[in-house]
Amino acid sequence: MSSQNEYKATAVAGSNIAFVKYWGNMDDSLRLPMNGSLSMTLDAANTTTTIHFHADYKADRLTINGHRANQAATQRAAYHLEHLRQMADVDLPAKIVSTNSFPTGAGIASSASGFAALTVAAAHALNLDLPEAELSRLARLGSGSASRSISGGFVEWFPGGRHEDSYAVQIAPPEHWNLVDIIAIISAEEKEVGSTAGHPLAHTSPFYQARLGELQTTLPQMRRAVLERDFEAFGELLEAEAISLHVAAMTSNPRILYWTAGTITLMHKLQEWRNVNRNPAVGYFTIDAGPNIHIMTTAEHVPNLLEKLNQLSFVQDTLVCHPGSGAHTLSDHLF
Repeated sequence: MSSQNEYKATAVAGSNIAFVKYWGNMDDSLRLPMNGSLSMTLDAANTTTTIHFHADYKADRLTINGHRANQAATQRAAYHLEHLRQMADVDLPAKIVSTNSFPTGAGIASSASGFAALTVAAAHALNLDLPEAELSRLARLGSGSASRSISGGFVEWFPGGRHEDSYAVQIAPPEHWNLVDIIAIISAEEKEVGSTAGHPLAHTSPFYQARLGELQTTLPQMRRAVLERDFEAFGELLEAEAISLHVAAMTSNPRILYWTAGTITLMHKLQEWRNVNRNPAVGYFTIDAGPNIHIMTTAEHVPNLLEKLNQLSFVQDTLVCHPGSGAHTLSDHLF
Protein backbone atom coordinates (compact mmCIF):
# COMPACT_ATOMS: atom_id res chain seq x y z
CA MET A 1 0.00 0.00 0.00
CA SER A 2 1.24 3.49 -0.85
CA SER A 3 2.67 5.45 2.08
CA GLN A 4 1.67 8.83 0.62
CA ASN A 5 -1.03 10.41 2.79
CA GLU A 6 -2.72 12.75 0.31
CA TYR A 7 -3.56 13.00 -3.38
CA LYS A 8 -5.44 15.77 -5.20
CA ALA A 9 -6.63 16.54 -8.74
CA THR A 10 -9.36 18.35 -10.67
CA ALA A 11 -11.03 17.37 -13.93
CA VAL A 12 -13.81 18.64 -16.17
CA ALA A 13 -16.09 16.54 -18.37
CA GLY A 14 -18.89 17.45 -20.72
CA SER A 15 -22.31 15.90 -20.58
CA ASN A 16 -23.41 14.21 -23.78
CA ILE A 17 -26.57 14.01 -25.79
CA ALA A 18 -27.32 10.53 -27.08
CA PHE A 19 -28.52 10.28 -30.67
CA VAL A 20 -29.02 6.53 -30.23
CA LYS A 21 -29.88 5.97 -26.60
CA TYR A 22 -28.89 3.51 -23.90
CA TRP A 23 -31.83 1.92 -22.10
CA GLY A 24 -31.64 -1.38 -20.28
CA ASN A 25 -28.75 -3.56 -19.14
CA MET A 26 -27.71 -7.15 -19.63
CA ASP A 27 -25.86 -6.75 -16.30
CA ASP A 28 -27.00 -4.00 -13.93
CA SER A 29 -24.03 -4.27 -11.57
CA LEU A 30 -21.49 -3.80 -14.38
CA ARG A 31 -23.79 -1.50 -16.38
CA LEU A 32 -23.33 -3.61 -19.49
CA PRO A 33 -25.92 -2.22 -21.91
CA MET A 34 -28.33 -4.22 -24.03
CA ASN A 35 -27.56 -2.03 -27.04
CA GLY A 36 -24.84 0.15 -28.50
CA SER A 37 -25.33 3.91 -28.44
CA LEU A 38 -23.99 7.03 -30.13
CA SER A 39 -23.69 10.55 -28.76
CA MET A 40 -22.18 14.02 -29.00
CA THR A 41 -20.14 15.39 -26.10
CA LEU A 42 -21.31 18.89 -25.14
CA ASP A 43 -19.06 21.88 -24.58
CA ALA A 44 -21.29 24.06 -22.38
CA ALA A 45 -22.96 21.43 -20.18
CA ASN A 46 -20.16 20.19 -18.01
CA THR A 47 -19.12 19.05 -14.54
CA THR A 48 -15.96 20.19 -12.80
CA THR A 49 -14.78 17.96 -9.96
CA THR A 50 -11.96 18.28 -7.45
CA ILE A 51 -11.04 15.23 -5.40
CA HIS A 52 -8.70 15.14 -2.43
CA PHE A 53 -7.70 11.85 -0.83
CA HIS A 54 -6.34 12.49 2.67
CA ALA A 55 -5.77 10.48 5.83
CA ASP A 56 -7.44 13.18 7.95
CA TYR A 57 -10.89 12.57 6.44
CA LYS A 58 -13.04 10.14 8.41
CA ALA A 59 -15.12 9.04 5.40
CA ASP A 60 -15.83 9.95 1.80
CA ARG A 61 -17.89 13.10 1.45
CA LEU A 62 -19.48 14.69 -1.61
CA THR A 63 -20.65 18.24 -2.28
CA ILE A 64 -22.54 19.13 -5.48
CA ASN A 65 -23.19 22.75 -6.41
CA GLY A 66 -22.45 23.91 -2.88
CA HIS A 67 -24.77 21.43 -1.15
CA ARG A 68 -23.81 18.31 0.76
CA ALA A 69 -24.98 15.33 -1.28
CA ASN A 70 -27.48 12.89 0.20
CA GLN A 71 -26.41 9.50 1.49
CA ALA A 72 -27.37 7.62 -1.68
CA ALA A 73 -25.34 9.91 -3.96
CA THR A 74 -22.37 9.85 -1.60
CA GLN A 75 -22.42 6.06 -1.36
CA ARG A 76 -22.63 5.76 -5.14
CA ALA A 77 -19.55 7.97 -5.55
CA ALA A 78 -17.70 6.15 -2.76
CA TYR A 79 -18.45 2.76 -4.29
CA HIS A 80 -17.16 4.02 -7.63
CA LEU A 81 -13.93 5.24 -6.06
CA GLU A 82 -13.24 1.79 -4.61
CA HIS A 83 -12.34 0.50 -8.08
CA LEU A 84 -9.69 3.19 -8.48
CA ARG A 85 -8.39 2.94 -4.91
CA GLN A 86 -7.86 -0.79 -5.38
CA MET A 87 -6.03 -0.23 -8.66
CA ALA A 88 -3.72 2.33 -6.98
CA ASP A 89 -3.37 0.32 -3.75
CA VAL A 90 -4.53 3.35 -1.78
CA ASP A 91 -6.90 3.24 1.18
CA LEU A 92 -7.68 6.89 1.93
CA PRO A 93 -11.06 8.63 2.27
CA ALA A 94 -11.83 11.42 -0.18
CA LYS A 95 -13.44 14.83 -0.21
CA ILE A 96 -15.21 15.43 -3.54
CA VAL A 97 -16.51 18.81 -4.65
CA SER A 98 -18.42 19.07 -7.94
CA THR A 99 -20.11 21.90 -9.80
CA ASN A 100 -22.45 21.53 -12.77
CA SER A 101 -23.05 24.24 -15.35
CA PHE A 102 -26.62 22.95 -15.83
CA PRO A 103 -29.49 21.55 -13.70
CA THR A 104 -28.60 18.32 -11.91
CA GLY A 105 -30.81 15.26 -12.38
CA ALA A 106 -33.19 16.89 -14.87
CA GLY A 107 -32.42 14.64 -17.80
CA ILE A 108 -29.31 16.40 -19.14
CA ALA A 109 -27.02 13.48 -18.31
CA SER A 110 -25.49 14.99 -15.19
CA SER A 111 -24.40 11.53 -14.07
CA ALA A 112 -22.49 11.16 -17.36
CA SER A 113 -20.39 14.28 -16.91
CA GLY A 114 -20.23 13.73 -13.14
CA PHE A 115 -18.79 10.22 -13.22
CA ALA A 116 -16.53 10.98 -16.18
CA ALA A 117 -15.05 13.96 -14.30
CA LEU A 118 -14.79 11.93 -11.08
CA THR A 119 -13.04 9.05 -12.86
CA VAL A 120 -10.47 11.25 -14.60
CA ALA A 121 -9.81 13.36 -11.47
CA ALA A 122 -9.43 10.31 -9.22
CA ALA A 123 -7.20 8.46 -11.70
CA HIS A 124 -4.94 11.51 -12.05
CA ALA A 125 -4.83 12.13 -8.29
CA LEU A 126 -3.88 8.50 -7.66
CA ASN A 127 -1.17 8.60 -10.34
CA LEU A 128 -2.91 6.01 -12.50
CA ASP A 129 -1.77 6.43 -16.09
CA LEU A 130 -4.72 4.85 -17.89
CA PRO A 131 -5.61 4.76 -21.60
CA GLU A 132 -8.87 6.36 -22.72
CA ALA A 133 -10.56 2.99 -23.23
CA GLU A 134 -9.86 1.98 -19.62
CA LEU A 135 -11.10 5.33 -18.32
CA SER A 136 -14.28 4.75 -20.33
CA ARG A 137 -14.74 1.29 -18.81
CA LEU A 138 -14.23 2.66 -15.31
CA ALA A 139 -16.58 5.61 -15.86
CA ARG A 140 -19.22 3.13 -17.11
CA LEU A 141 -19.22 1.42 -13.70
CA GLY A 142 -20.43 4.68 -12.14
CA SER A 143 -22.91 5.66 -14.85
CA GLY A 144 -23.34 3.92 -18.17
CA SER A 145 -23.54 7.10 -20.22
CA ALA A 146 -20.39 8.40 -18.47
CA SER A 147 -18.43 5.99 -20.66
CA ARG A 148 -19.27 8.26 -23.61
CA SER A 149 -18.23 11.50 -21.84
CA ILE A 150 -14.59 10.43 -21.56
CA SER A 151 -14.11 11.14 -25.27
CA GLY A 152 -14.88 14.36 -27.12
CA GLY A 153 -16.81 14.99 -30.31
CA PHE A 154 -18.95 12.16 -31.64
CA VAL A 155 -18.74 8.95 -29.65
CA GLU A 156 -19.95 5.36 -29.94
CA TRP A 157 -20.28 3.01 -26.98
CA PHE A 158 -19.87 -0.69 -27.74
CA PRO A 159 -22.16 -2.86 -25.59
CA GLY A 160 -19.82 -5.85 -25.39
CA GLY A 161 -20.71 -8.82 -23.27
CA ARG A 162 -17.99 -8.42 -20.65
CA HIS A 163 -16.47 -5.54 -18.70
CA GLU A 164 -13.37 -5.54 -20.91
CA ASP A 165 -15.40 -5.22 -24.12
CA SER A 166 -17.82 -2.46 -23.13
CA TYR A 167 -16.34 1.00 -23.65
CA ALA A 168 -16.76 4.07 -25.85
CA VAL A 169 -14.57 5.50 -28.61
CA GLN A 170 -14.54 8.70 -30.62
CA ILE A 171 -15.80 8.16 -34.18
CA ALA A 172 -15.28 11.80 -35.23
CA PRO A 173 -13.64 14.81 -33.53
CA PRO A 174 -15.60 17.90 -32.38
CA GLU A 175 -14.68 19.87 -35.51
CA HIS A 176 -16.13 17.15 -37.79
CA TRP A 177 -19.62 18.66 -37.75
CA ASN A 178 -20.73 21.95 -36.26
CA LEU A 179 -24.03 20.73 -34.90
CA VAL A 180 -25.70 22.88 -32.27
CA ASP A 181 -27.72 21.48 -29.37
CA ILE A 182 -30.20 23.99 -27.96
CA ILE A 183 -31.38 22.55 -24.65
CA ALA A 184 -34.84 23.85 -23.79
CA ILE A 185 -35.13 23.52 -20.02
CA ILE A 186 -38.78 22.89 -19.27
CA SER A 187 -38.13 21.70 -15.74
CA ALA A 188 -34.98 22.07 -13.65
CA GLU A 189 -36.39 19.79 -10.95
CA GLU A 190 -34.70 16.48 -10.28
CA LYS A 191 -36.71 13.73 -11.98
CA GLU A 192 -38.64 11.26 -9.84
CA VAL A 193 -37.22 8.17 -11.56
CA GLY A 194 -33.54 8.34 -12.44
CA SER A 195 -32.00 6.39 -15.29
CA THR A 196 -30.38 3.92 -12.87
CA ALA A 197 -33.84 2.97 -11.58
CA GLY A 198 -35.28 2.95 -15.09
CA HIS A 199 -32.84 0.55 -16.73
CA PRO A 200 -33.98 -2.59 -14.81
CA LEU A 201 -37.58 -1.80 -15.80
CA ALA A 202 -36.82 -1.69 -19.53
CA HIS A 203 -37.27 -5.45 -19.86
CA THR A 204 -40.85 -5.21 -18.54
CA SER A 205 -42.04 -3.21 -21.55
CA PRO A 206 -43.81 -5.29 -24.22
CA PHE A 207 -42.16 -3.04 -26.81
CA TYR A 208 -38.60 -3.41 -25.54
CA GLN A 209 -37.59 -6.39 -27.69
CA ALA A 210 -38.96 -4.62 -30.75
CA ARG A 211 -36.85 -1.60 -29.84
CA LEU A 212 -33.70 -3.73 -29.58
CA GLY A 213 -34.43 -5.25 -32.97
CA GLU A 214 -34.99 -1.82 -34.49
CA LEU A 215 -31.65 -0.59 -33.13
CA GLN A 216 -29.80 -3.19 -35.20
CA THR A 217 -30.48 -0.96 -38.22
CA THR A 218 -30.88 2.42 -36.49
CA LEU A 219 -27.37 2.48 -35.00
CA PRO A 220 -25.44 1.91 -38.26
CA GLN A 221 -27.77 4.32 -40.07
CA MET A 222 -27.14 6.99 -37.44
CA ARG A 223 -23.40 6.39 -37.55
CA ARG A 224 -23.47 6.86 -41.32
CA ALA A 225 -25.59 10.03 -41.08
CA VAL A 226 -23.13 11.55 -38.59
CA LEU A 227 -20.03 10.59 -40.54
CA GLU A 228 -21.56 11.88 -43.80
CA ARG A 229 -23.03 14.97 -42.09
CA ASP A 230 -26.44 14.17 -43.58
CA PHE A 231 -28.61 16.42 -41.42
CA GLU A 232 -32.03 15.39 -42.73
CA ALA A 233 -31.33 11.66 -42.41
CA PHE A 234 -29.82 12.33 -38.98
CA GLY A 235 -32.89 14.27 -37.83
CA GLU A 236 -35.42 11.70 -38.96
CA LEU A 237 -33.54 8.95 -37.14
CA LEU A 238 -33.04 11.17 -34.08
CA GLU A 239 -36.72 11.85 -33.45
CA ALA A 240 -37.84 8.28 -34.11
CA GLU A 241 -35.18 6.95 -31.74
CA ALA A 242 -36.15 9.36 -28.94
CA ILE A 243 -39.81 8.37 -29.23
CA SER A 244 -38.84 4.69 -29.24
CA LEU A 245 -37.01 5.04 -25.93
CA HIS A 246 -39.89 6.88 -24.28
CA VAL A 247 -42.45 4.36 -25.56
CA ALA A 248 -40.42 1.66 -23.79
CA ALA A 249 -40.30 3.76 -20.61
CA MET A 250 -44.01 4.61 -20.72
CA THR A 251 -44.98 0.96 -21.13
CA SER A 252 -42.69 -0.52 -18.49
CA ASN A 253 -44.07 -1.85 -15.21
CA PRO A 254 -44.33 0.45 -13.35
CA ARG A 255 -44.69 3.07 -16.06
CA ILE A 256 -42.20 5.93 -16.31
CA LEU A 257 -43.56 9.16 -17.76
CA TYR A 258 -40.82 11.75 -18.18
CA TRP A 259 -42.72 14.09 -20.49
CA THR A 260 -44.69 17.07 -19.25
CA ALA A 261 -47.29 19.15 -21.06
CA GLY A 262 -44.48 21.50 -22.04
CA THR A 263 -42.46 18.63 -23.54
CA ILE A 264 -45.32 17.61 -25.81
CA THR A 265 -46.18 21.19 -26.75
CA LEU A 266 -42.61 21.93 -27.78
CA MET A 267 -42.46 18.79 -29.94
CA HIS A 268 -45.55 20.06 -31.77
CA LYS A 269 -44.11 23.58 -31.99
CA LEU A 270 -40.90 22.35 -33.58
CA GLN A 271 -42.87 20.40 -36.17
CA GLU A 272 -44.94 23.53 -36.83
CA TRP A 273 -41.82 25.68 -37.27
CA ARG A 274 -40.44 23.20 -39.78
CA ASN A 275 -43.69 23.15 -41.74
CA VAL A 276 -44.09 26.94 -41.79
CA ASN A 277 -40.56 27.37 -43.08
CA ARG A 278 -40.94 24.35 -45.39
CA ASN A 279 -37.46 23.55 -44.19
CA PRO A 280 -36.78 20.38 -42.20
CA ALA A 281 -33.27 21.66 -41.46
CA VAL A 282 -34.69 24.11 -38.88
CA GLY A 283 -34.10 21.48 -36.23
CA TYR A 284 -35.02 18.11 -34.80
CA PHE A 285 -35.74 17.07 -31.22
CA THR A 286 -34.40 14.41 -28.96
CA ILE A 287 -35.23 13.79 -25.31
CA ASP A 288 -33.16 11.89 -22.77
CA ALA A 289 -34.67 10.41 -19.59
CA GLY A 290 -36.32 13.64 -18.46
CA PRO A 291 -38.72 16.36 -19.62
CA ASN A 292 -36.25 18.69 -21.31
CA ILE A 293 -35.90 18.86 -25.07
CA HIS A 294 -32.68 19.02 -27.03
CA ILE A 295 -33.14 20.71 -30.40
CA MET A 296 -30.38 19.67 -32.77
CA THR A 297 -29.81 22.34 -35.39
CA THR A 298 -27.14 24.22 -37.31
CA ALA A 299 -25.61 27.62 -36.60
CA GLU A 300 -27.75 29.64 -39.03
CA HIS A 301 -30.99 28.61 -37.29
CA VAL A 302 -29.89 29.28 -33.70
CA PRO A 303 -30.94 32.99 -33.40
CA ASN A 304 -34.43 32.33 -34.77
CA LEU A 305 -34.97 29.26 -32.61
CA LEU A 306 -33.81 31.06 -29.46
CA GLU A 307 -36.20 33.91 -30.21
CA LYS A 308 -39.10 31.48 -30.59
CA LEU A 309 -38.17 29.51 -27.46
CA ASN A 310 -37.92 32.67 -25.38
CA GLN A 311 -41.54 33.44 -26.26
CA LEU A 312 -42.78 30.18 -24.75
CA SER A 313 -43.78 30.62 -21.11
CA PHE A 314 -43.11 26.98 -20.20
CA VAL A 315 -39.47 27.12 -21.33
CA GLN A 316 -37.60 28.22 -18.20
CA ASP A 317 -34.19 28.62 -19.80
CA THR A 318 -32.08 27.61 -22.77
CA LEU A 319 -28.52 26.36 -23.03
CA VAL A 320 -26.63 26.38 -26.34
CA CYS A 321 -24.03 23.65 -26.77
CA HIS A 322 -21.60 22.65 -29.51
CA PRO A 323 -19.47 19.52 -29.86
CA GLY A 324 -17.06 19.50 -26.93
CA SER A 325 -13.73 18.03 -25.96
CA GLY A 326 -13.19 14.92 -23.88
CA ALA A 327 -12.73 14.79 -20.11
CA HIS A 328 -9.43 16.29 -18.98
CA THR A 329 -7.62 17.58 -15.93
CA LEU A 330 -7.39 21.23 -14.83
CA SER A 331 -4.65 22.96 -12.87
CA ASP A 332 -7.06 25.08 -10.77
CA HIS A 333 -8.89 23.32 -7.93
CA LEU A 334 -12.36 24.01 -6.49
CA PHE A 335 -10.94 23.94 -2.95
